[in-house]
Amino acid sequence: MPNLDAYGNPQYFVYLAIALLPIVIAMYHQKRLHVYEALVQFGFIFVMFTGVKWHQGMALLAYIAWEFIIVGGYMTYRKKANNSIVFYVMTFLSVLPLLMVKLTPALLGHHSFLGFMGISYLTFRATGMVMTARDGVISEFKPAMFFKFVLFMPTFTSGPIDRYERFEKDYNNIPDKEEYLDMLQKAVWYVMLGFLYKFLIAYVLKEYFQIFLEKAAIAKGGLSWPLVGYMYVYGLDLYFDFAGYSMFAVAISYLFGIRSPINFNRPFISKNLKDFWNRWHMSLSFWFRDFVFMRLSFLLMKKKVFKSRVTTANVAYIFNMLLMGFWHGVTWYYIAYGLFHGVGLVINDAWLRYKRKHKKEIPHNKFTEIFATFITLQAVFVGFLIFSGILDKIFFK
Repeated sequence: MPNLDAYGNPQYFVYLAIALLPIVIAMYHQKRLHVYEALVQFGFIFVMFTGVKWHQGMALLAYIAWEFIIVGGYMTYRKKANNSIVFYVMTFLSVLPLLMVKLTPALLGHHSFLGFMGISYLTFRATGMVMTARDGVISEFKPAMFFKFVLFMPTFTSGPIDRYERFEKDYNNIPDKEEYLDMLQKAVWYVMLGFLYKFLIAYVLKEYFQIFLEKAAIAKGGLSWPLVGYMYVYGLDLYFDFAGYSMFAVAISYLFGIRSPINFNRPFISKNLKDFWNRWHMSLSFWFRDFVFMRLSFLLMKKKVFKSRVTTANVAYIFNMLLMGFWHGVTWYYIAYGLFHGVGLVINDAWLRYKRKHKKEIPHNKFTEIFATFITLQAVFVGFLIFSGILDKIFFK
């Protein structure tokens, strides 16, 4: 079989349908084909790293061995003790491979030999296990379940990001026939919607509008109407492409009896930036919220670094979003994107506090809600413009 990226073309779905048919039949009869499922998932992961990508496959094997030692070692330790320094060190070691992959291009000018497609999302899963073990949510390290969770094929390359405890519960509790039929119906719907989003809408946006507008904006230089058009088209393409991919991932997860989390929930009707991040790439934003923002806020309050809760929250917002920006890549526009949303969330919170104090003076009706959505949408698309990197091409190259 040729090198085949997950959900990259319709041919992939033909292979997938053939391979998954026995799994669907077995799941309908409330049986899980443990060995066959593992072989199918291994096979589809294997073909992602054949041909010129073989070195990524080697990096994946090394990475999994590393995370197995880190996660397993910490969870074994956690049964006996709970030292904070040990936790911080093990969390850092869990993130270290991803950190090296992200920093190598910026520091050395070439890609890291440790990198492979999907390393970010595998790191979120593995590091999440370390952090939930610290909280006592996970108390026992199960090697087989570790591999099933971290290497879950449907969400391997780009999420959605699941949580170990939720995944394990789904895996061990096979849905009854009625539940599974409902999951099958949703899976079919998500696949159809995914094809519409990714292979039709996103394709048309990119091939017929985005490429043309990008060339026009670069040729024009500076701030221009083609750049404004590019901003909106790029943002829409980004949404439909990634939302389509996410729908495929969730759909195939359902066929395995796993209810992977939904990644998008009508983000363009958001009334403010906080609402937007509760709707956009939800599994990522919730991961950062739970494992970065909440923990940093708690630590700053516990250590009494700031007297004001508002200041604490503001610092946590900016740090959280900056970290998300760095995660996308060590370039000025990704970092600026994170800072833009961090400051935006600070302003958003300040406005919400002001509104609560002046309820009588500030009207609230359908018109103001529509206006709020419009303003939020403009801020979101400006963020997409920064994220796209086109400003770097126009102003710095």
